[in-house]
Amino acid sequence: MDIAKEQFSKFGARTVTMEDLARAAGISKKTIYQEFADKKDLVKEVFAKILEEDHNKIIKIQEGEDKVIEHLVKMSQLMSERLTSINPLVIVEVQKYFPEAWKMFEEFKTNRLQEDLVKVLDRGIELGYFRAEIDSKIMAKVRINQITSAFDPNNFNNPNFNFVEENLVLIDHFLHGIFTEKGREAYQSKKNSKI
Repeated sequence: MDIAKEQFSKFGARTVTMEDLARAAGISKKTIYQEFADKKDLVKEVFAKILEEDHNKIIKIQEGEDKVIEHLVKMSQLMSERLTSINPLVIVEVQKYFPEAWKMFEEFKTNRLQEDLVKVLDRGIELGYFRAEIDSKIMAKVRINQITSAFDPNNFNNPNFNFVEENLVLIDHFLHGIFTEKGREAYQSKKNSKI
């Protein structure tokens, strides 16, 4: 699983063959097929593992201080790390050729990321970090849509498209649109301290 995750992240899920994985793992292809029905099954399991790792990191982030500013900074860092560690081609390939794995991402996005963001936004409103008039459910949906808009396959045809940079600009824009002055100052302070 670890070797498949590494190979898929670097070279793409469609490009890497079962033979490539067997060679990298130092085992036979037959051994892989004893554990996984086919490549689609393997991609799905690897994707599930990645999503579970991210979910566990999110849970750990939620255990921090006031659960708002620190959460935002660490989630931004987590997203940057995830996006820089994966070849954008993988995203396009999973969407197009491995729909079951992509469906898992869509469910993760709605059932975990969006719900988590609603809680953070509600807590931020309570603490005076975010403007009181925002609707946390709508804003969470807007933010998730910002993230997924970058996954549009057409973006990857543009040689000037920088997946990570675009997402960092979008999160900055999103946050500064909902921050109060107190929230903006707390975020900049926490971000500058590089928690």
